[in-house]
Amino acid sequence: MSEREFDVIVYGATGYTGRLVAEYIQKQYGGSDLKWAMAGRSAEKLEAVGKEMGIAADVPKVVANSDDAASLASMAERSKVLLTTVGPYQSYGTDVVAACTKAGTDYVDLCGEPAWMRDTVRDFQGAAEASGARIVHSCGFDSVPFDLGVFYTQAKAKESFGEHCPRVRGRVRKMQGKFSGGTAASFMQTMARAAKQPEILDWLKDPFSLTPGFEGPTQPHGAKPIEEKDLGSWSAPFIMASINTKNVHRSNALLGGAYGEDFVYDEMMLTGPGEKGAEMAKGVMAMNNSMGVNPPKPGEGPTKEERENGFYDVIFVGDTPGGKRIICSVAGDKDPGYGSTSKMIAESAVCLARDIDRGCVPGGIYTPAPAMGMALIKRLKNNAGLTFKVEST
Repeated sequence: MSEREFDVIVYGATGYTGRLVAEYIQKQYGGSDLKWAMAGRSAEKLEAVGKEMGIAADVPKVVANSDDAASLASMAERSKVLLTTVGPYQSYGTDVVAACTKAGTDYVDLCGEPAWMRDTVRDFQGAAEASGARIVHSCGFDSVPFDLGVFYTQAKAKESFGEHCPRVRGRVRKMQGKFSGGTAASFMQTMARAAKQPEILDWLKDPFSLTPGFEGPTQPHGAKPIEEKDLGSWSAPFIMASINTKNVHRSNALLGGAYGEDFVYDEMMLTGPGEKGAEMAKGVMAMNNSMGVNPPKPGEGPTKEERENGFYDVIFVGDTPGGKRIICSVAGDKDPGYGSTSKMIAESAVCLARDIDRGCVPGGIYTPAPAMGMALIKRLKNNAGLTFKVEST
């Protein structure tokens, strides 16, 4: 890649999540040698948001619009990495990916839209390989803690036991935070598209829909509450499992089958033991079916106090062919949909710009683990309030 004007451009910086990303980069990297810029449709709004969020006045502002391909191309050509929070991505993301692919520019997003991600694999994989662009989807709560949680668990299993875990269970132990308005909007867009393309419903059900050419063993459905006596708890369906499991299986494929061709993975939410746990599991399933209670609209979100008081804690239970078990955990110190997500995507962009050699990770359509792996885990632990640890072996 030729020398670029910026390391990172934050596109969508005037939106709810985008301004949190800008605020985090200013706080974490202001005064460092990181060259970054804010981008959006309106220069006036960019200036106003910059002042509102305490962004240094000398941070450049770039005007770009998803309806203006020339502006997207110009923006992509100026930066090593383009970070975009402008969704739903199936509505506003394709031309951004195209611009980055053509320019050889790395890209990170917050996508939880598997049908559109399948489109990008089909339409841009070859071109990204040719240009060197690393297009990395799902760099927020879906799916960084889960994708990297499995990656970390497998790495520690290999260190401890000399073998990978063909069976891993992701279990949300605790979580507090509101639905993302973008998540709700993406779901509605996906359902609208499925009404016109019925095959999309099959893609949504298929855990291997992001691994073209490979289909592994039958996976657990996770559609109903179950009692997991070995964990001492009932488990409820986890609403993000549909996208996270697909990303984890794509990571396994991109890592050359490092988890094994027989790898089985599912995600659920622990609700506690006994009758109380069983009833709570039923309640979680009912809430999932309603997409939460009054989720915010795109551009809206929780108060600062709500973000600060949010958290999540996920365990990964891995079992080896030799009968050994490892339990690892990933936890975050802010609400998952906004406070922690804004930090995760920011660190993903900086990681790509600073830490990931193109000779080791060439161009293509990626998930977080094969693109950034332990380098991103290190940044998240050092800077973004995440913990990764082995709880038992």
